Amino acid sequence: MAPPPTAVLRAGDPASDRALLQRVALGSPQAMQDVYARCGGRGFAIALRLLPTRADAEEVLQESFLEVWRRAREFDPDRGGLEGWVTTIVRTRAIDRLRAQGTVARVAEGASHQGPPVSAMPTAPDEAASQEESRARVQEALAQLPPEQREVVELAYFEGLSQREISERTGHPLGTVKTRARLALEKLGGLLDPP
Repeated sequence: MAPPPTAVLRAGDPASDRALLQRVALGSPQAMQDVYARCGGRGFAIALRLLPTRADAEEVLQESFLEVWRRAREFDPDRGGLEGWVTTIVRTRAIDRLRAQGTVARVAEGASHQGPPVSAMPTAPDEAASQEESRARVQEALAQLPPEQREVVELAYFEGLSQREISERTGHPLGTVKTRARLALEKLGGLLDPP
């Protein structure tokens, strides 16, 4: 295997950073490995510091480097170095993950304290019990979704956002939002089907 170009060896040099990210943008796996070798440890440390579990930190790090791979063409060394760019992506994704987890906790907490729905007619005891059981099943099913899928479901159903609006709010591509929504609905369908 050929050694990396000398530009890669000069870490922190704007021309070197630009050359490395241009190679990543062209699809070079070796260039991506070089970026990971240079920034992965620091990115993981940031994710570990911000997130409650190692598993969350690992997922965020993986998502972050996928974003680096997709957005390599957007890198501008005039706005900062490679390490700063990558760690900003990791930090942003970790904060998004924390917000999503907080939203789920607030929704679950609110739902657990919410009484039965108000209607003009009093609810029969057996109907109220059935509604409460359904609410509990939905809460349990939502809790089993991965955080990124749960976030899409919450924004769509609790805030009434369209998939395009979710994409704009979260900064995720529309295709990613659509895929997450589809996967979430498939999983919820399986979890909520009557036994």
